[in-house]
Amino acid sequence: MKVAEAVGRALYAAGVGQVFGVVGSGNFHLTNAMVAAGSRFVAARHEGGAATMADAYARMSGTVAALSVHQGPGLTNAMTGIAEAAKSRTPLLVLAAEVTEPRSNFYVDQEALARSVGAVSARVTSAEDAVTQALDAVRRAVRERRTVLLNLPLGVQALDVPDVPDDESTLAVVPPERAPVEPEFADVEALVRVLERSRRPVFVAGRGARSPGARDALAALAEQHGALLATSAVARGLFHGDPWSLDVSGGFASPLAAELIQEADLIVGWGCALNMWTMRHGRLIGPDTTFAQVDDDASALGAHRELHLGITGDVELAARRALETGAANRQTQQEEQAQQGQQARQGFRTADIGAAIAARVRWRDVPFEDTSSRERIDPRTLSVALDDILPAERVIGVDSGNFMGYPSMYLSVPDENGLCFTQAFQSIGLGLATAIGAALARPDRLPVAALGDGGAMMGAAELDTVRRLGLPMVVVVYNDDAYGAEVHHFGPDGHPLDTVEFPPTDIAAVARGYGFEAVTVRTRADLKAVEDWLAGPRSAPLLIDAKVVADRGAWWLEEAFRGH
Repeated sequence: MKVAEAVGRALYAAGVGQVFGVVGSGNFHLTNAMVAAGSRFVAARHEGGAATMADAYARMSGTVAALSVHQGPGLTNAMTGIAEAAKSRTPLLVLAAEVTEPRSNFYVDQEALARSVGAVSARVTSAEDAVTQALDAVRRAVRERRTVLLNLPLGVQALDVPDVPDDESTLAVVPPERAPVEPEFADVEALVRVLERSRRPVFVAGRGARSPGARDALAALAEQHGALLATSAVARGLFHGDPWSLDVSGGFASPLAAELIQEADLIVGWGCALNMWTMRHGRLIGPDTTFAQVDDDASALGAHRELHLGITGDVELAARRALETGAANRQTQQEEQAQQGQQARQGFRTADIGAAIAARVRWRDVPFEDTSSRERIDPRTLSVALDDILPAERVIGVDSGNFMGYPSMYLSVPDENGLCFTQAFQSIGLGLATAIGAALARPDRLPVAALGDGGAMMGAAELDTVRRLGLPMVVVVYNDDAYGAEVHHFGPDGHPLDTVEFPPTDIAAVARGYGFEAVTVRTRADLKAVEDWLAGPRSAPLLIDAKVVADRGAWWLEEAFRGH
């Protein structure tokens, strides 16, 4: 058995059941070996798209996925998607063929490429150790939540693996798991004391809290202490339906959510970085606010701002331990209050705040002046209408750009698996591939790709992948014929905009060429075609070329440019 086959079989046995990529000569045998063993392979039209599909699939499925690429240019083509995955700490395995002869035209320093974007590099170095080294790469991806580049030199792939019988059972391995980190009891007690002193606590949950168990534990702890609930953008939907949810904290926060978070006397980040985006460069933090953070990675604590309390531990375990520790204290306090004729402390959960949240926390409930015309539709009007039309059970992939806040915040999601937010690198062009990966991970939901016209044209090759896979996807293009972020950032200062504005493009016609059904939307009435598609067989995907007004920058745009 050759190394390529042995490694492919071992990776499948280790739980790598989904592979994306573009196959060339260098990764041909390895990819086929994984498929023969049982992995599903999805061929993308570009390695960059394949990388983002794998990233999105891993995020939404909770499993490690693989990206398979050719040596040299196959890897360099994929680097933007790999950078996004690495910055997001996605457990992803990149399988890259490698040439080791510097005079080869395919030669690049692949290890240096990985390091440059924050990925981990590993290499198969011999036939004897090939399987062990491949499995070590999977374990590291899962247990450390890292994107791992496994380099597979062409010469080593072609070697015979000694003493490996053909019996499949000999390569059976236990898929690796990340063990939850138990918090220290003293840290939990300290957190409970801080919570008990607080009168206006807010919990902000992030990527590390994206599970039903963590959600339930945090909701119970928040109820115990009268806390309001919010999430980072990547965890949006975690508290969907909770009457005390503020939705997203940070640049996307609604005016009411921002106001209430600024009034908090305690903010606890749960598996959340509390970075410039989530805290609006600190402008959501009151001058006397206490800051606490819970994360199972000790290096994440205080990485973006000074903390009053940092707790190393799994989010669900820490919340449950705090709930248990605080229960007895709470009972004693309630008994004392009853004896003195006092009411139990409500925290932030008053009737007035509850009524305000119900009426005004959603962006779609914030009044706005509709600037639609007969030629172009206001992106807020478009997004509210789509939120009403599209089924509630949806999974949304969003590209980057001036438009992105509208689908991210105006389109509701049913839970933490409803929005796949690949924005750690802020690259445009990833949205369509994001939606493809998310759709394959969640086939029970209607996939929705929300793109700007710039990102749509960058990623247009993957329209073929949507059609080829038979995905019943809705692709919404917020088309202002420009790179809108740059238009609204530089335009007010009188800078020339010829480099960031484009002639009108019929993106609906482009989509029809790929086998899509398509509709051009200029007014609310044009969305009747979307309703008709939803009511029909959905045998072909649908693209909506929405000609949106371009009279202003999105509300979050100023926040975005603060980070440059």
